[in-house]
Amino acid sequence: MDDRFRTTLKDGIDGLGLAVPSDALPLLEKYADRLLAWNRKVNLTAITDPAEVAEKHLVDSLALLPDIQGAKTLLDVGSGAGLPGVPLACVDRKLQVTCCDGVGKKVAFVKAVAAELDLSVRAFAVRAEGKPEAERLPLAEVVVSRALADPDRWLPLGLNYLVPGGRLIAMLGREADEPALRATAESLGLRLAGLRRYVLPVSRAERAVATFLQR
Repeated sequence: MDDRFRTTLKDGIDGLGLAVPSDALPLLEKYADRLLAWNRKVNLTAITDPAEVAEKHLVDSLALLPDIQGAKTLLDVGSGAGLPGVPLACVDRKLQVTCCDGVGKKVAFVKAVAAELDLSVRAFAVRAEGKPEAERLPLAEVVVSRALADPDRWLPLGLNYLVPGGRLIAMLGREADEPALRATAESLGLRLAGLRRYVLPVSRAERAVATFLQR
């Protein structure tokens, strides 16, 4: 990886005030390197510029760190190439991450990179449809999806994978509507525990993270 990648990653982490240990940085760089290497043969991501990968994939994934504090298990639904699950596992080595995706080549990449980096990450080639037992997916303390940005679709699906007292997280853009999120949550027996907005330091793209708890 080039200096632009490293600078963008560091600036993003520092800009968001994230607690990332120094020994996680080589893991994040190796993950990004393998992602781009595989991407030259297998379509994993439309983002191919290393600096953009640093910000729009890694920093955007790590932005969840304040929202998953204390959790021991995380399920990443529709994880694609392992986002946000793999970067989070690079930083929190005690976090047990499960990634699932319906595209086999993406799951193969996650399995390969997790083994190479010795991460506590499992990956399953399955499309999550709200039936964890049939899909052989574990319930988790934190359930997140980066692929399903529409809360009306994501919340009723993700709810099926939560352990009692768990956290359901929606990764959103600038359009995050707090009253609408509260209404959707209440209709499902959830409550909106927090809506945190942030800006990616380099591109200035606006993001939001909504955290929901069971009532």
